[in-house]
Amino acid sequence: MLKGKKIVLGITGSIAAYKSCLIIRELVKRGAEVQVVITPAGKEFITPITLSALTQKPVISDFFSQRDGTWHSHVALGLWADAMLIAPCTASTLGKMATGVADNMLITTYLSMKAPVFIAPAMDLDMYAHPTTQQNMERLRSFGNIIIEPQSGFLASGLEGKGRMEEPEKIVAFLDEKLLTGNETDDLAGKRVLITAGPTYEKIDPVRFIGNYSSGKMGFSLAEECARRGAEVTLVAGPVSLPISESNIHRINVESAQQMRDAAVEHFAKADAAILCAAVADYRPAEVADKKIKRKDDEDMTIRLVPNPDIAAELGRMKRGGQILVGFALETNDEQLNAEKKLEKKNLDFIVLNSLRNEGTCFRSDENQISILSKGQNAEIKRTDYPKKPKNEVAADIIDELIRRIG
Repeated sequence: MLKGKKIVLGITGSIAAYKSCLIIRELVKRGAEVQVVITPAGKEFITPITLSALTQKPVISDFFSQRDGTWHSHVALGLWADAMLIAPCTASTLGKMATGVADNMLITTYLSMKAPVFIAPAMDLDMYAHPTTQQNMERLRSFGNIIIEPQSGFLASGLEGKGRMEEPEKIVAFLDEKLLTGNETDDLAGKRVLITAGPTYEKIDPVRFIGNYSSGKMGFSLAEECARRGAEVTLVAGPVSLPISESNIHRINVESAQQMRDAAVEHFAKADAAILCAAVADYRPAEVADKKIKRKDDEDMTIRLVPNPDIAAELGRMKRGGQILVGFALETNDEQLNAEKKLEKKNLDFIVLNSLRNEGTCFRSDENQISILSKGQNAEIKRTDYPKKPKNEVAADIIDELIRRIG
């Protein structure tokens, strides 16, 4: 939660600097106090007057005030802040941060920062892809900094969409979540956890697909929570555009149910636990057209569907002693009965039940309301209900239950 948090916003000389106004607006709307520190190059793209009007604070750029010679203490800023966000961050500033070239107020503030530092790179794709830039980012990650990058979704090429700065609302939402859940434990240290997240897309032709409304937020929150608790996480993600920050999350981007099945089966063998949060399509088209299907006003269109692999059932059959398998049941009716059947049929250790009848939860929402069902003594079903919460807090409840069972 950002209410009452003190944020230093660093702005550098990028064309994306105009987006910093949107970042400030989002931070202030969420109750944060914002102090802008801008590089000389940054002032070429956006004026300090604009930024000061949004933050209600003088913008800091130089070590000394040009009006009265007052010294701006970078050390004091480092102690004042609850977090530092540098957005946009150019390749030049990345290099200076990685090597300690303290030639402006922003870098000296960064070097004095006691709070977490978040970095949103913004540059041309070729500059982003250059080995020097990549090495600088890895070096900054090794220092404990968090790089916020736009994700390429299900595209396996890895670089599409990179280089440009992540959208302001996503940056602020990410910062909000990280500061809310910043307390770390190591109760999953040494454990390997497999997590599936997001939807799957089943192609009809090169431009159309069958899918669902899953945003992937619940699965990504689970991955981040496991990683914060020390686990080595393999995240098999369907086509979503969500960032990850923890270095111990290995992300595998997939599109179809078959691709998700193949990745899950491969990595489950070495996992201590698996959490199957993805909204996998139950069916796919029997035939996929190799060209766009043209509309014909005088003809109906029929698509024959065939079953997709049942990933949960297959992993349930594979499960060895000591492994924990967790499933999800998203229901619209007969919630308890359907969840109990899935718990038994797929050999799950426990199942997370949620319902579309709970408004403001599930798909596309930042909140969820769950129940956890498991087998108790004499095969009776034990049910624990939880109130509606942000998904990152829901993730913590689910992982608490996992930790009670994992060896």
